[in-house]
Amino acid sequence: MSKLALSNEILMSVDKPARYIGHEVNAVMKDPAGRIRFAMCFPDLYEIGMSHLGIQILYDMFNSFEDVWCERVYSVWTDLYKIMKERDIPLFALESQDEIRSFDFLGITLQYEMCYTNILQVLDLSKIPYYAADRGEDDPIVICGGPCAYNPEPIADFFDLVYIGEGETSYKILLDLYRDHKKSGGSRRDFLKKAGNIPGIYAPQFYTVTYNDDGTISGFIPEEGMPAVIEKEIVVDLSDTYYPKKPVVPYIKATQDRVVLEIQRGCIRGCRFCQAGSVYKPIRKREEYKLEQYAREMIKNTGYDEISLSSLSSSDYPELEKLCNFLIDEFKDKHVNISLPSLRVDAFSLDVMSKVQDIKKSVITFAPEAGSQRMRNVINKGLTKEDILNGCEQAFLGGWTRVKLYFMLGLPYETEEDMEAIAELSNDIAKLYYDLIPKEKRKTKVSIVSSTSFFVPKPFTPFQWAKMNTMDEFRYKAHVVNDAMHRQLNFKSIKYNWHAADVSVLEGIFARGDRRLSKVLVSAYEKGCIFDAWTETFRYGPWKEAFSENNIDMKFYYNRERSFDEILPWDFIDTGVTKEFLKREYINAKEEKVTPNCRVKCSGCGAARYHGGVCYEG
Repeated sequence: MSKLALSNEILMSVDKPARYIGHEVNAVMKDPAGRIRFAMCFPDLYEIGMSHLGIQILYDMFNSFEDVWCERVYSVWTDLYKIMKERDIPLFALESQDEIRSFDFLGITLQYEMCYTNILQVLDLSKIPYYAADRGEDDPIVICGGPCAYNPEPIADFFDLVYIGEGETSYKILLDLYRDHKKSGGSRRDFLKKAGNIPGIYAPQFYTVTYNDDGTISGFIPEEGMPAVIEKEIVVDLSDTYYPKKPVVPYIKATQDRVVLEIQRGCIRGCRFCQAGSVYKPIRKREEYKLEQYAREMIKNTGYDEISLSSLSSSDYPELEKLCNFLIDEFKDKHVNISLPSLRVDAFSLDVMSKVQDIKKSVITFAPEAGSQRMRNVINKGLTKEDILNGCEQAFLGGWTRVKLYFMLGLPYETEEDMEAIAELSNDIAKLYYDLIPKEKRKTKVSIVSSTSFFVPKPFTPFQWAKMNTMDEFRYKAHVVNDAMHRQLNFKSIKYNWHAADVSVLEGIFARGDRRLSKVLVSAYEKGCIFDAWTETFRYGPWKEAFSENNIDMKFYYNRERSFDEILPWDFIDTGVTKEFLKREYINAKEEKVTPNCRVKCSGCGAARYHGGVCYEG
């Protein structure tokens, strides 16, 4: 294996060379002899990937196996990418500096559809063929996982294997199978076929997709001996599993430069647009005493000065108050900050935040998602205007003057009145501040920052059948909101931002796409499309050309409503939540019916089977 450390000349010519040198605190070094080599890839910048808890967990778990050495690799930024292409420098792992092509496995996490061309960058620089069908016996096994793997079909042709679900369960079985298969001298195809029969693992090349004349899927046919349905893998006992007590500490500031405590997985809330809330069901908590132990060890092993509590809805963690009080008392003399994202703003949350944050600098964040109560009922947000105003009132009385509000535009059954309600709610919050705080006690104006993203239907949600708006429709709706903002009495206290429509449309295409899109991705990459999630590098023109050259109708994939009897590209995956439940919820959305959260009443989504058929109360 050749060492590929970049020369000082190259490192000094690129932005943030520490992205590429490795050898950080807590990085794992092993003797490669006799070990399975696994390159773990996050297909985005180092600073983004180093902040990702899922990678940290798998890195820790893999390296706990005596016969495995897991290393890391990330996408290289455009400056180094150009140099590596010009000088024919292969992509390498950070720990050993060995080239990726010589590893046994290349594992790529799929966090966001707009990183798909970065997957091709990684394969290209690694000198691994794009398409799994073109790889030989000496190429690494290329496997992916993560939230986008719940519809792997647009990138299925690029992967030998796809891991569906939570990685703590079946990877050891897969690696043991590989070790034994390698000793026996079996072929690549034989290994992949056996791997595709491990729970949670999908081997795309053993499945054939057929299509109707109208472009919809007519059949999804497995080869003999392959499972027709892939059931997601799930960790039932979250407290008794792997957790990185010595995470790798980067030399440069990462996006989230802190200790992360994952307090629970799943969510009880049932928002109809939210894929994570659906595919990570049921809710499972880590025991509070374990989190205390992790916090002590991780602060000691990293030197970080902040702890963040990670969850889809931190307020629903039953022992949140006890945990927060412990963290505040344990680390008050060490000047360690406590960060509480995903909170419902109530008296307890504000009390904790006032103890751990500088109120003058901090911002209170709400995600109403919709401006009107009607639309919040449609999406099953479970949040009333009264809840929002009460939370803001407590925040203003507690000294906060900055509020961020997150909304979506383009939701199913949306009217112009619903759009304008975004501006009206923003104004009501600003007005509340001025009514509540006497003029002589105001040290500054209130600042309301309202942002709208554009709704993208995702697989395994009740809205997976919904029609998505066109770019022109999205832009029109953003202007409706913007105009309404300027009509509000307190508009000088409100700032309004909206997302890019072209990026949202592409995200929507790949979120619900099928295998025919792989050639579009290759075309777009070869036209220079990489880092499409980044505003400064995204270019819509080459994408439009790529679709046109491959005779792919973009609107077919995003701008039409699916019927309930259409075969969807991801129908072969079982997440535990039944399709019948999702259909009921789509109908409930149209009828503006609210479904209670899991702790109030079980709605029979199907995920209770992971707890022996009994709904789990956390």
